[in-house]
Amino acid sequence: MIYTITLNPSIDYIVHLDGLEIGNVNRIKQDFKLPGGKGINVSRILNQLQVSNTALGFVGGFTGKFVEDWLIDEGIQTEFTEVEDDTRINVKLKAGEETEINGEGPHISESTANEFLKHFDGFTEEDTVILSGSRPKSLPEDYYETIIQNLVAKKSAFVIDTTGNDLKNALKYQPLLVKPNHHELGDLFNVELHSIEEMIPYGKKLLEQGAKFAIISLAGEGAILFAEEGVYHATAPKGKVKNSVGAGDSMVAGFVGIYTQTKDALEAFTFSVACGSATAFSDDLAKREDIEKLVDLIKIKKIDGVEKNEN
Repeated sequence: MIYTITLNPSIDYIVHLDGLEIGNVNRIKQDFKLPGGKGINVSRILNQLQVSNTALGFVGGFTGKFVEDWLIDEGIQTEFTEVEDDTRINVKLKAGEETEINGEGPHISESTANEFLKHFDGFTEEDTVILSGSRPKSLPEDYYETIIQNLVAKKSAFVIDTTGNDLKNALKYQPLLVKPNHHELGDLFNVELHSIEEMIPYGKKLLEQGAKFAIISLAGEGAILFAEEGVYHATAPKGKVKNSVGAGDSMVAGFVGIYTQTKDALEAFTFSVACGSATAFSDDLAKREDIEKLVDLIKIKKIDGVEKNEN
């Protein structure tokens, strides 16, 4: 089973305006309310790929019920842990430029945090867990690492899609996949990276430090896959970008969903880029038909490593 973990989910309230005038009344042109949180996005894309998964995390109040009910309506299994405070609301203002106003999230008590860890008691090497997104301030700084230690003890594979120390501390536990964007990769190693050539040594370092695969997302320039057998660049298909929220999460879902079925990293990478692009071209996360239309348009080229002899 694939499990996704979203420690700080949300309702994403997406508001379209013709223009934003601070201090005046602004009329909404169009709005959407969607379940938010990186792991929840992963669950929804896995569901579109017809990959069974279960969403874990903390939810509370009427906003938490909205998130859980939405996933259940889509046919996604949930095993959320209840908290007393309301799940947060994030506002995404789209008025020319995109502005985000994100809530802090509910307080999670020590007893509730410990209760959540019991989820992993019955996990096995047949399970894959995707840890995504930010950690609420009320959780210990090493909470992600504590979860990972529980998973390693059960020989469960894990993926981590976060930033900073949480990502850095996870590498020694040999994650199946990490997926920083090119800015996050630079921040991780305290360098500025301006080209694919400059990124290659640092992507390789992710593997040297423990990751089995690493994907570096490059927005409109596609993505880079780092694997033991080489480094690959995938071009992004052309289209009108409508939505930057969830594109990276869709890439994680595409890779993990296909890789767990086929063990073919390049096929998984193809679906990863197709899923990310399809979401970028959608108002919400991508639908299966949107993804399938793009798969054949993804072109992958090996850019580093020794080519295999076909003879």
